[in-house]
Amino acid sequence: MNKPRTPAPVRRALASGLLAGLAALAGCTGPSPGADSSGDSAPRPSSGTAGTGSASATATPTVAPPPADGGCYRLTSGELTRPSSSAAPVPCTAVHTARTVFVGSRGRPEAICPGRLAAFLGGTTTARRLSRFEVVWFSPTAAESQRGARWFRCDLVAFAVRDSLLRLPGKHLHGVLDRRRALDTYGLCGTAAPGSARFGRVICGQRHSWRAVRVVGLRGRTYPGVAAVRTAGQRTCQKTAGARAGKRLRFRYGWEWPTGDQWAAGQHFGYCWVPSTS
Repeated sequence: MNKPRTPAPVRRALASGLLAGLAALAGCTGPSPGADSSGDSAPRPSSGTAGTGSASATATPTVAPPPADGGCYRLTSGELTRPSSSAAPVPCTAVHTARTVFVGSRGRPEAICPGRLAAFLGGTTTARRLSRFEVVWFSPTAAESQRGARWFRCDLVAFAVRDSLLRLPGKHLHGVLDRRRALDTYGLCGTAAPGSARFGRVICGQRHSWRAVRVVGLRGRTYPGVAAVRTAGQRTCQKTAGARAGKRLRFRYGWEWPTGDQWAAGQHFGYCWVPSTS
């Protein structure tokens, strides 16, 4: 049983930055069971006279406007770790790697943004977990906050090869996971057998040789421990791979379980992997 050399999918928490723990992977063979937007453009001061005296009026800064819902941005993966972004929006018909799916002013973004992503993408919980789509969120910059900004922005991103961001299509993203073969393009795949030296996560639209095909939920309020999670999904993944193998007597599969850090971040599930040709 080996650990991969690349990080697991990321989902950023606003306060703590990017969460990317190394996941443990098991590759096995077995018999078939038969089946700074600073905004320093404040209004100019005005002055006037009243009677024989003079007075000056001080400028009141305008409140920084919130970003537009549905806006597109050209971000890098490194920018996802920052609590705010000063990147200017770009036309969604131009090259972009992030799309705003919600702008809010109340509540906690870490609680709200995942649900907004789900509403935008559609599909089942399993389909979203098997995809390379993620959600990140940003708050106003310091300069915007000084001007009264009190919003947060939920952005959809997708990872292409390892941790590089995918260039998003300008159209047809809304409800994309409701489509029958969406995971053939946007699913979670690998460049080699899980746990091997050449393994790396890629989106399924890129060249790959392995694919995550099932999510296995794990129970418990606290992390069960490596020994427990290491064996928790083995039988399920073996059955899944065997069913896909059909009449072949031998087949390969991999079981990937969450690390303690991933569990603390809310990932209480693991992945079953099989060769993409199976």
